[in-house]
Amino acid sequence: MRGAGPFVVGLTGGIGSGKSAVAERWGALGAAIVDTDVIAHRLTSAGGEAISPIAAAFGPEVVTSEGALDRAAMRARAFADPAARQRLESILHPLIRQVCEDEAARAVAPYVVLVVPLLVESGAYRDRCARVCVVDCPESEQIARVKRRSGLDETTVRAIMAAQASRAERLAVADDVVDNSRDLAFLIAQADALHQRYLALAGVLPLPPVRTAG
Repeated sequence: MRGAGPFVVGLTGGIGSGKSAVAERWGALGAAIVDTDVIAHRLTSAGGEAISPIAAAFGPEVVTSEGALDRAAMRARAFADPAARQRLESILHPLIRQVCEDEAARAVAPYVVLVVPLLVESGAYRDRCARVCVVDCPESEQIARVKRRSGLDETTVRAIMAAQASRAERLAVADDVVDNSRDLAFLIAQADALHQRYLALAGVLPLPPVRTAG
């Protein structure tokens, strides 16, 4: 997605960091949002393209009576067995990447936001982004937000976090950082400023002058 095609911003952050709030704001401002989590849910819902190969690999016990992925059962197996997680990823990731490519290519917007929780871990996605934005907050805040949102216990949340890149690793690859350690208004103000910057980088607006000290 670099070079020819749309200007692509990779948006990432740990679980509970606030990626969705930033993506929602940019979407409201006119950016095209391509969210790998949304795509994954679509692929693993009843009748989704990933259900048949997942059932073949793991058995019918990971599929609900409605024909969707039993996420709790699959999550438990994947975190207990690294080989199972790798097998699941080998099924899902190529399908997700193809849908991402298709959606980005069809987008009619000044720029595309590619929302990828594991962007830092995946060179395949990083190579497609002209810019990487990380939504950052303290790990204690991540845990509290996920517990409130999903009802998962702290042990499960920490296991999910341990399977992701560390906070330092994400920040090391960031071109831009949104600080989500305060309130929503603070988050939105940063997202709005970056939106203007991305419009300029995409060639929609002139680049603002560089500010100098003094």
